[in-house]
Amino acid sequence: MIFYCATNVFAQKKAEPVHIIFDSDMGPDYDDAGAITILHALAAEGEVRILATIASTKYEGVAGVLNVFNTYFKRPNIPVGVPKGDALDLRDWQHWTDTLLVKYPHRIKTNNEAWDAVELYRKILAIQPDQSVTIVTVGFLTNLSNVLNTPADQYSTLSGKELIKKKVKLLVCMAGKFPSGFEFNVMKDAPASQNVFENWNTPVIFSGFEIGAKIKAGLPLIHNNAIKNDPVKDVFRISIPQAKEDSAGRKSWDETAVLVAIRGYSPWYDLHKGRIVVAANGRNTWDDNGEGQAYLVEKVDYKIVQDLINELIMYQPVGKGKAKSRN
Repeated sequence: MIFYCATNVFAQKKAEPVHIIFDSDMGPDYDDAGAITILHALAAEGEVRILATIASTKYEGVAGVLNVFNTYFKRPNIPVGVPKGDALDLRDWQHWTDTLLVKYPHRIKTNNEAWDAVELYRKILAIQPDQSVTIVTVGFLTNLSNVLNTPADQYSTLSGKELIKKKVKLLVCMAGKFPSGFEFNVMKDAPASQNVFENWNTPVIFSGFEIGAKIKAGLPLIHNNAIKNDPVKDVFRISIPQAKEDSAGRKSWDETAVLVAIRGYSPWYDLHKGRIVVAANGRNTWDDNGEGQAYLVEKVDYKIVQDLINELIMYQPVGKGKAKSRN
């Protein structure tokens, strides 16, 4: 069943910037590069305040890659976190991260120079106003699972579960395939996915595999000759030719999650409420009788979102080329 509702626990106020923690695998796929660009583009419009950029993978260099993007978009001091315990060590097979680390400035050179992901989450959440933080995850659920399991520490007397309930307004996940299926972000760390989706105690919106699979991004960017020395363009320029299925542009899973986390779902999507169920092998199904979660269902032509994403990922920071992308 699909629910049409203007006011509910999933609604977001728009009077103030959305306060976001961005959690990304930033490497196994390259839609993460588009996602972090949209994050910065809308921050430049005053729509979002970026609290932290956190990796859910720990390949050497991922902290530097996050810092490359933050530096390019004129926010070099955004805190960067990386898992310091058990975590997946997955990176890009196209090797665009190598190009970015060689070509673009970044203060963080090794993962050791970044925050421990869980410690950064607790530090950031502890100092935010109650019910003020939106977390958007476009990678694995490793960090959120670990945060849920934390005890009190120097940052807060609350357990992880208590801290999340007190400080987090909404979790938006690029995760799952709906109403059922196998999806990369859920199944690669299935125990973490199970823990998070069974125990998370704030509203959750899923942008499922089927939402981003239709939306192709990157060709307008790489064909824009006015944009030069841009790490985002380099990512798409390097990666698109390496896979036949990307000839029309890369699928935009992560970009949709960031867009919804900032601007809300209602311009483009409806919500199907219930609750995700994750099996031990990572397959997800949906319980229509569950509560507190919802997945996106298209209500407009996907090309409307595709055009918006392609425009936003051409954003150029003030002082470099054109001032801003239209949006």
